[in-house]
Amino acid sequence: MTEHIPTPRADTRHASSRHSPLKAAKSHPIAHAAAVAIGALAVSAVFNRGRANQAERDNPPAGKFVEIGGVRLHYVERGTGEPLVLLHGNGSMVQDFESSGLINMAAKKCRVIAFDRPGFGHSERPRSTIWTPEVQADLIHAALTKLGVARAIILGHSWGASVAAALALKYPEAVKSLVLASGYYYPSARADVVLASGPAVPVRGDIMRYTLAPILGRMMWPLLMRKIFGPASMPEKFGGFPKEMALRPSQIRASAAESALMIPGAFAMKGHYAGLQMPLVIIAGDGDRLIHINDQSARLHEDVSQSTFHRVRGAGHMIHQTAPGAIMAAIDEAAAARREIDVLPRAA
Repeated sequence: MTEHIPTPRADTRHASSRHSPLKAAKSHPIAHAAAVAIGALAVSAVFNRGRANQAERDNPPAGKFVEIGGVRLHYVERGTGEPLVLLHGNGSMVQDFESSGLINMAAKKCRVIAFDRPGFGHSERPRSTIWTPEVQADLIHAALTKLGVARAIILGHSWGASVAAALALKYPEAVKSLVLASGYYYPSARADVVLASGPAVPVRGDIMRYTLAPILGRMMWPLLMRKIFGPASMPEKFGGFPKEMALRPSQIRASAAESALMIPGAFAMKGHYAGLQMPLVIIAGDGDRLIHINDQSARLHEDVSQSTFHRVRGAGHMIHQTAPGAIMAAIDEAAAARREIDVLPRAA
């Protein structure tokens, strides 16, 4: 009689635990935490992408497009008369000037052209280019030429003031007069700028801007508004500004890149301001919490002999929002100064 020897069975319980990623992760706390973090980042990326798409559907282009060297620039044009070009600050877009009332105010006497600078609003920002103020000045100059604008009054706010100054230095024949509001012109130690540059760093920054940065931006929005508007309060009209457009991953990257370029850009331009020959009106809020106006606007006034400088009492960084009338007066002053210069040769 032959003895039956049972066939050994594999220990399926232990084998399945060895080959289950979930159970393996749970048995290793660090691996489990990493898996949870990766999952959370993936969910936040999907959520943020959906919010960005919805923001673009809710805020379609309000103007037209001009293509320069393969880059599509969005702009809003209104009014007739002397050309006036508006260049917004970092993180912003044409809706900033629109909600301030400045576009409608200026359009009563000027042909107003307000650009979404590269990467903001509906304008493109190819990653192959380092978008310094000088490079953006080249783009804006080419766009104006294509739009048939030979000479214009140029107004820049904040980072846009750097682009406006670069445009006036590089293409003086194209700039009738210059109005610089709340600008940063001279390098200084700025820890906040270094921190804000994070989302521009390749790979790590890309992960940040698709996942954590938009969420943190929403949480910090009220604090940011108090800082940029203070000491004045944020006006109700700014409620029309499309916050979710500003918190899209693409625009967060553009804003971070401009933060990273802010100090180097000031280094590159600081020795050239005396070369500005056109009428220059400098304006800033005396309560600006982002930029020290004595070290920036007042110093620029000292370096440019034909400039005038206006401090607006009680205003902060967003001077065009809280004091649009003062900005319009600065535009009128710049235009009148230009006309006076143009009349002098005939009078002589």
